[in-house]
Amino acid sequence: MEQTPPNDKAEAQAAAGNVRDRLMDDLQHIISEAEKWLDDSADTPEASETRMRFDDALRTAKSDLHKLEDSFLAHSRVVADSVNLYVQENPWKAVGIGVAVGAVIGMLLARK
Repeated sequence: MEQTPPNDKAEAQAAAGNVRDRLMDDLQHIISEAEKWLDDSADTPEASETRMRFDDALRTAKSDLHKLEDSFLAHSRVVADSVNLYVQENPWKAVGIGVAVGAVIGMLLARK
């Protein structure tokens, strides 16, 4: 039973990881800006209810961000374990893939 090389999957998962990283960074930035805005807002009776709703939404966003980070870490561990297993089962294929990827990167860098 031959497995497909992890290269295609790894590239897709790396791209997804980059998107997740950017999303998490953006969410953290938005949350920190919202916290600053919340701290700077005036304590008026009209703003009190809005502040409570906004604070609830902010707590929910923080909770969702932590869940996303936990999910990303768990998924990363699964990917790392599967790549590790593939390399252990197919060491020469892994070396060949590494050489091919290195050659392509080298050619791309040499062009610039």
